[in-house]
Amino acid sequence: MTKLSVNINKIAVLRNSRGGQLPDPAHAARIAIEAGADGITVHPRPDLRHIRPDDVAILRPLAAAAGVEFNIEGNPYAGPSSRYPGFIEMVLAARPEQATLVPDTDSQLTSDHGWDLRREAERLGPLIARLKAAGIRVSLFMDADSEALDDAAALGADRIEIYTGPFALACESGDVDAALAAVCDCARRARAAGLGINAGHDLNRSNLVPLLGAVPDLLEVSIGHALIGEAVYEGLAATVRDYQRVIGQALRR
Repeated sequence: MTKLSVNINKIAVLRNSRGGQLPDPAHAARIAIEAGADGITVHPRPDLRHIRPDDVAILRPLAAAAGVEFNIEGNPYAGPSSRYPGFIEMVLAARPEQATLVPDTDSQLTSDHGWDLRREAERLGPLIARLKAAGIRVSLFMDADSEALDDAAALGADRIEIYTGPFALACESGDVDAALAAVCDCARRARAAGLGINAGHDLNRSNLVPLLGAVPDLLEVSIGHALIGEAVYEGLAATVRDYQRVIGQALRR
């Protein structure tokens, strides 16, 4: 069964836009978990524009007490600053079940590409080793057309997260065949390399159906922007439950 990890960054964006403590990301996480979410994802960036290190410290025990996975995404090269401890240091302190390493810079609005492992392997390798030594599963954010999946396995990664932004755009345009074929091929090559497969970015209830129909052995989908946006209209608990319904129906096809 594909697990749904709910990314709650957008809750923190709304809180930070006003200041203060509301809406509370921890409260949103509790509602999502009670509604059936299998995990909680956060992507704390050095500029603190959404999830902050103090949120991570609160959410880690909350997820553990609820028996769901905690996934911290981010740029492993992000170093410490006055209010940010550095990505690797923060992950090692929190000990999430999974760290998803993403090659985004501080100036990026959102993640928009996967790793070039032919160029970054030497730098990434020791960081992956540190996380693995702490018992943390490591997933690498990868483009569907990447030719370096064997390199991901050689570096010690446990999983990849297929960047599904291009697939989502293709679904919107109605010309999805090539993009879906690329995702399927990526999943096939990841399996052959011994890697588990996650997927994320711009996924929603509509495009989950063809994705899971084509790649039913996805271990996890991480969804935030669409889910939280829909929850504005429909309520968070109802939205999470409906995502789980969509996943279940798609996998039973």
